[in-house]
Amino acid sequence: MDLGNRINELRNNACLTQEQLAEKLDVSRQAVTKWEKNDSTPDISKIIELSNVFGVSTDYLIKGKQKYWSSDKNKKDDLEPIKSFLCAAKTNTYAAKAAEIESSRWHSHDLSYEEGRYSYLDSYFGGEKFAGEEVLYVDRIPFWSMNYIGRVLDSDFSSDFLKECLQAVNKEKPFRGPEIFQNGNFTYHCKVKGDFNWFNGEEVIFFQSRKVFECLIHGGILK
Repeated sequence: MDLGNRINELRNNACLTQEQLAEKLDVSRQAVTKWEKNDSTPDISKIIELSNVFGVSTDYLIKGKQKYWSSDKNKKDDLEPIKSFLCAAKTNTYAAKAAEIESSRWHSHDLSYEEGRYSYLDSYFGGEKFAGEEVLYVDRIPFWSMNYIGRVLDSDFSSDFLKECLQAVNKEKPFRGPEIFQNGNFTYHCKVKGDFNWFNGEEVIFFQSRKVFECLIHGGILK
């Protein structure tokens, strides 16, 4: 099977039209058609984006080898598409003020995001004092999870600033926000021990010198 056929097969398996895939990749539908007919070849940046959308390795797209990840879930290269998806999910849900979906549990606030084989659910309770859980699924099977509990400590807390921090999440530490982030009188800190496989940490926000928010996190890969 050649590259074009693999793209076509993966697109159909993901229930995506050529138009939908083109939109995700910021290309024209005609470009996708040419790829699938082997009339042209996506450049390397689009190969990487395709691997993230479909949740497969770039080796599989190019060579037809190593379709997903190895049996070692801790292997760094195999986790890169998953971490990329997780960052996309986080920046497109709570941090983006996305609309909530129907509650999965009584009085829960739920947000979801999907790309190809990957899906994400963030479900939490409360407001100024809150607790919740994020779960990343691969083929509808739970793969990674993070629990969190936090509280607002002062009326000077800004939820908009927190969302700004969470928008800056990165693949190196795809848990909450960056290690430190500052805007005006607000300063955000996030300290995490461990790695994607098993971790715990804390995030805090200061308004000037006063701590106005705190949140504890822990989680890792599921077996």
